[in-house]
Amino acid sequence: MELLERFAAGDLEAFEALFRQHQKEVYSWIVRIVRDSGIAEDLTVETFWRIHKYRARFDPAGNFRAWARRIATNAAFDHLRKARRETELPEDLAGPGAADPAVRRETREQIKRAFFHLPAKYRLVATLALVEEEPYNKIAEAVGISAGLVKMRVYRAVRILRKQLNSLGVEAGAR
Repeated sequence: MELLERFAAGDLEAFEALFRQHQKEVYSWIVRIVRDSGIAEDLTVETFWRIHKYRARFDPAGNFRAWARRIATNAAFDHLRKARRETELPEDLAGPGAADPAVRRETREQIKRAFFHLPAKYRLVATLALVEEEPYNKIAEAVGISAGLVKMRVYRAVRILRKQLNSLGVEAGAR
């Protein structure tokens, strides 16, 4: 039997082989969403637990990588909904206009707080699209929604962020 067929049939050695093949990729995907390596490690374990638990639902003719990414995305999304943790953003997001390091640091903190207050479904796609610069179709596949819905959620996330930042006195760009 092929590896995926053996996995779907409950073969533990096949599961272990798939775990070894895909563990790093799943971890990398999750850490990009949750922005915390320790949490990503835990969620990677959770993802593979879910993969094993739902192995009977997997179609051996299907794409294991895409299926695993979808499960990983769901695990990360569940975490974002429950934990409402801050999302780490790159250091250079404050922009070149703020020369004073204290002002840049405060602006970065305000952006982090605004990002933190986004609803989880918007924070998920905004992190992947705006911070990680993933293409909309890849995000759509991982989240299990259409690319159009990804675009709409990113658009709404940006509107919410602009509104929050403008109310804090931070210039958030053109409307």
